[in-house]
Parts: sequence; C-alpha cells; structure tokens
Amino acid sequence: MDLVINYWWVGLLAVAIIALLIWITRRDQQDKKEFEQEIIQSDLLPEKHDDERDKEVKP
Repeated sequence: MDLVINYWWVGLLAVAIIALLIWITRRDQQDKKEFEQEIIQSDLLPEKHDDERDKEVKP
C-alpha cells in the first residue's frame, strides 16, 4: 500500500496555521495593551485626609 501525500494541501494547511498563529499573537498584544489602559484608568484616587482626624493622631 502506497501513501500518497498531496503537498499542495499540506502547504496550504501550513500557511493557514501560520496565518492563524500570527493573527492570534497580534490580537493578544492588542488585548494586553487595552487591558493595561483599562487598569490604569480604573486606579482609585487617593482618599482625602480629614484634617481633624490627623490632628488627633499627631501630638
């Protein structure tokens, strides 16, 4: 029994897999940048200090 390999289909499949990996990698980088920006924007502002409480704590 002879095994016949159609190299055109194998080549096409290899190109499709490489294109998919490139697309996934670029999408991941884009999502990472968006996530970092979202985290930066969502940082809470520091709370305002109550001057009266500060006076009680400090002698």
